[in-house]
Amino acid sequence: MPATFVVVSSGIAAIGLLALYAGVFQKLWHDWANDDNYSHGFLIIPLAAYFAWERRDALRMAARRPSLLGLAVTVLSLAVLVMGVLGAELFLTRVSVIGVLAGAVLFVLGWTHFRILLFPLAFLILMVPLPAIVFNQIAFPLQLLASQVGAGGLQALHIPVLREGNIIVLASTTLEVAEACSGIRSLISLLTLGIVFGYYLDSRLWVRVVVALATIPIAVASNGFRVAGTGIAANYYGPQAAEGFMHTFSGWLVFVVAFVMLFIVYRLLIWVAPERPNRLRSPLKENLRVAAKA
Repeated sequence: MPATFVVVSSGIAAIGLLALYAGVFQKLWHDWANDDNYSHGFLIIPLAAYFAWERRDALRMAARRPSLLGLAVTVLSLAVLVMGVLGAELFLTRVSVIGVLAGAVLFVLGWTHFRILLFPLAFLILMVPLPAIVFNQIAFPLQLLASQVGAGGLQALHIPVLREGNIIVLASTTLEVAEACSGIRSLISLLTLGIVFGYYLDSRLWVRVVVALATIPIAVASNGFRVAGTGIAANYYGPQAAEGFMHTFSGWLVFVVAFVMLFIVYRLLIWVAPERPNRLRSPLKENLRVAAKA
C-alpha cells in the first residue's frame, strides 16, 4: 500500500471523524472546562499525540498489513455511538471515539501498527469522564474514608472529635467532607500523573503498573491528612481557617506532597530492582530518568 495513499486516507478519515464527533467533542470540552474533577482532560490528547509521535520510527519501519477486523471494530464503535446518542449516554459516545481510532489503525495499517500505538490509544481513556453512576459509587466511599482518616488523625492529637458518617464535629465547628473533598479529584489527576511519570522514568511494564497503582493509596492517605489538617486549623483558629484561600491552598499543597510520595515509591522500586541500561530510550526519557535517580 503506497505511503501517499495512507496519508491521504488518514487525512480524510480524520476530517470525517471530527465532523462526526463534533458534538461529542464540544460537550467533552465543556466538561473539562467546568468540572474540576476532569480538568486534566485538556492534557490527554496532546500527550497521547506526543506518545504516538515518539513511535514514528517504529511506525515507519513496520510493515502495513491491513486487517478486516479493524473494519468490524470501527462499525461496532459507530454502533456504540448511535446507542449513546439515542440513550443520551455521554460515556458511550465518548468511548466510541477511541474505538473508531483503534479500528481505523487496524483496518488501514494492521496489527503491528496497532501494537505500537496501543499505549497512546489506551491513554485516551483518561480523557473520558466516568459515568455518574460509577463516579458516585467511588466518591461516597472516598468521602467516608477521608472522614475516618481525618477523625483518626484528630483523635491521635487528642483533639475532641465526633464523626457521624462524613460529618466531623469539633468543639468549635462542624466540618462536612463533601463530594468535592472526597479526594476523587486528586485521585484521578494523580493517577494520570503516575502513568506519565512511570512511562518516562522506567521501561519495565511491572514498574509502570506499580507506580500507577501506588497513586491510589497515596491519594487516599493524602486527602485524609488534608481533612485532618483542616480540622486542626478549624479547632485552633476558628471555622474561617477551614474555608477560602487556606482550604484551596491546602489542596495544592497536599497534591505536591502526594507527588513527592510517588517519587519516593519509585526510588524504592529502582533501589530494590535497578533498571538495566536501555539504548533505545528517547533523549527526553533518558534525561528525566537520570534526573529522577540523581
